[in-house]
Amino acid sequence: MAAVSSLCFSAIGQSYGDRKFNASSSSARYLASNFRGFRFRTTLLYQSVGVGVSTTSSASLVHCMCTATDVPTVSETKSNFLKAYNRPIPSVYNTVLQELIVQQHLMRYKRTYRYDAVFALGFVTVYDQLMEGYPSDEDRDAIFQAYIRALKEDPQQYRIDAQKLEEWARAQTSSSLIEFPSRDGEVEVILKDIAERAGGKGSFSYSRFFAVGLFRLLELANATEPQVLEKLCAALNINKRSADRDLDVYRNLLSKLVQAKELLKEYVDR
Repeated sequence: MAAVSSLCFSAIGQSYGDRKFNASSSSARYLASNFRGFRFRTTLLYQSVGVGVSTTSSASLVHCMCTATDVPTVSETKSNFLKAYNRPIPSVYNTVLQELIVQQHLMRYKRTYRYDAVFALGFVTVYDQLMEGYPSDEDRDAIFQAYIRALKEDPQQYRIDAQKLEEWARAQTSSSLIEFPSRDGEVEVILKDIAERAGGKGSFSYSRFFAVGLFRLLELANATEPQVLEKLCAALNINKRSADRDLDVYRNLLSKLVQAKELLKEYVDR
């Protein structure tokens, strides 16, 4: 079995406004150390994406599949993010964002990667949880825009698709949620396409963002019973064991986020 690659970044102390956040580096390190459990599976990823190649990016922003000839390097993706958003980011947020963008770069440029709305919902959910309480709503949105564009995808598409799935899920029940294969509708078509590709009839790359997207659908439909998740995974041709494991990691991450932000708040209030 090939070794799983693992990249991490140390805390980057920065200032925001008139207040120095360097003293909050302990909060940042605490959060990042727990965030690292939320890594993507990157077995053989360097071989499959050709990370060292730097050429012109893919022309398609959405629903794209990559070849080794249109893969930027990790450093190029990070550089694009920092160029697009060049203001200081408090270290408790910046540490995790730097960790996250490297891991998502590796996911984004897998040959089997293809954007889908459930993945988008999962990322938006994680991002919004991470950035909750950020000092400026305007900056929080600007960071989101810069982050997604650095990965050569469309931030507006992420938000539109996430909102579309959220609105759909709120109107569902435990029964209707898992009956999407027999129903018509815009979201039902999206889910059926995912099920077909995950079943081996096209490119599909499972990730923890996808698992979080599933969990968010269940949460909004008030259908969090284990048997509903099991049936939804079966309908989508997703391995439930992987989803269970990744959702446990996600729940733990949310708990650590709360604790880390409490540490930061204590520092700010002093």
